Amino acid sequence: MGTQATHVLAADYGAGSGRVVRGSFDGSKLSLEEVHRFSNDPVHMGDGLYWDFLRLFHELKQGIVKGMHGISQPVRSIAVDTWGVDYGLVDGEGRLCFNPRHYRESRNAKWMEEALRMVNEEELYSMSGVLPQQINTVFQLLGSVREHSEGLRPDVRMLLMPDLFNYYLSGQQACEYTIASTSGLLHAGEARWNEQLIGRLGIPETLFPPLVQPGTVLGQLTDDLRAELKTGPMQVISVGSHDTASALAAIPATDSEFAFISCGTWSLMGVERDSPVLDKRSRQLGFTNEGTVNGKVRTLKNRSGLWLLQECKRQWEREKQRFTHEELVQLAASANAHQCYVSPGDGVYLAPGDMPERIRQQCSVSGQAIPETTGAIVRCILESLALEFRQTLDELELVTGTRPRVIHMVGGGVHNRLLCQFTANAAGIPVIAGPAEATSAGNCMLQFLAHGEVSGLSEVREVMASSFSPETYEPEDTARWQEAYVRYQHLNQTLASKSN
Repeated sequence: MGTQATHVLAADYGAGSGRVVRGSFDGSKLSLEEVHRFSNDPVHMGDGLYWDFLRLFHELKQGIVKGMHGISQPVRSIAVDTWGVDYGLVDGEGRLCFNPRHYRESRNAKWMEEALRMVNEEELYSMSGVLPQQINTVFQLLGSVREHSEGLRPDVRMLLMPDLFNYYLSGQQACEYTIASTSGLLHAGEARWNEQLIGRLGIPETLFPPLVQPGTVLGQLTDDLRAELKTGPMQVISVGSHDTASALAAIPATDSEFAFISCGTWSLMGVERDSPVLDKRSRQLGFTNEGTVNGKVRTLKNRSGLWLLQECKRQWEREKQRFTHEELVQLAASANAHQCYVSPGDGVYLAPGDMPERIRQQCSVSGQAIPETTGAIVRCILESLALEFRQTLDELELVTGTRPRVIHMVGGGVHNRLLCQFTANAAGIPVIAGPAEATSAGNCMLQFLAHGEVSGLSEVREVMASSFSPETYEPEDTARWQEAYVRYQHLNQTLASKSN
């Protein structure tokens, strides 16, 4: 490996914003530079909620242009990762049939009910490994087939969101395995479309393009794009195109006995396994099984993240109280410990609004001390999140039969040092925090893997450790946190009984 850095572009689309990052690798360390950032704003039109794919593709092109500036070596490749489950339909002429529908559409509940009349929930889970939820591709696609049966010609193909971007970049139609694994349409734990399930639901098999593995080079930017953007040759690569798959690839783990938390607005917590967990308990506890870039399975659960804190901060700003995130953490550190907890995943917190008042109300209803100060509210949130992570760790042990020895936390949540320490305290095992930019870093390194500049996932993870210097938090005050966990479990039982 040489010492002169080579460059790739990672386009990372979240459900609220997107960005294009340039990754530069000198053979031992990766550096990242954000070259373009933009919002991702769903559009209500008629009775539908859509993603504005045309604008999102325009922003991708702007990112490519900006990513070529200021470097002496050309950009070798580009790869796209996005959120899961959503898709576009493309006809035989390469035209987008309509803008992709949004996973939050209320129509999806109807199609989930329809699908579960044909294949019950337990059977669907065992066939696909994916927890049945109304956002899932399988239910959305059933709706598209039923609503557009006259217009879905045999030449129409379904492309999940990163595959849709890749098609218009390279002209190649394929579905990458990790994003396809979120759809509920694969055989559980396998890179194969589940023809039996697809047939039972009456979805045409012609909709499904070939599956490809992470690291597949799809081709080059199309001639038209190269002319428009004035680029040289640039490969288009399918990486771990589901954002969590790329983030997991960037975890600087030295062995396989770890749990991961990808922590941002929401948190995905799970473990990496050789095979999916498909039993009744796993389904009832809310675990799903998705693919990894090294052919394994991530058994994970979607948990609360920093949403409560973000909404509190917005409410305080509406009340003309402005705090930085660092100031809020300092206030929490100075507040009294273990005064009250909330259940972060409770439905009362899902919608935007006056979050501090909702937290005070839940503490009052459950007979706890009511947090009045800003610091007390933030401490309540952070302690509750750490205890929720502990609960998930216990549930992972129940469904897998093993208890991880360490937790790797990546994503924006690692900037909250108090949350990292609380998580170690509650779990009773070390938390290794970083990198914060795991998704973009993983996307870039998987491209360098495809270029042959690293030899495998273990070397990718070694580069992550040397490039971003993760911080280790050892558990402290574990006896007190164990007492807190017992109180937290009792709180969840109390709230559950009140809601029934």
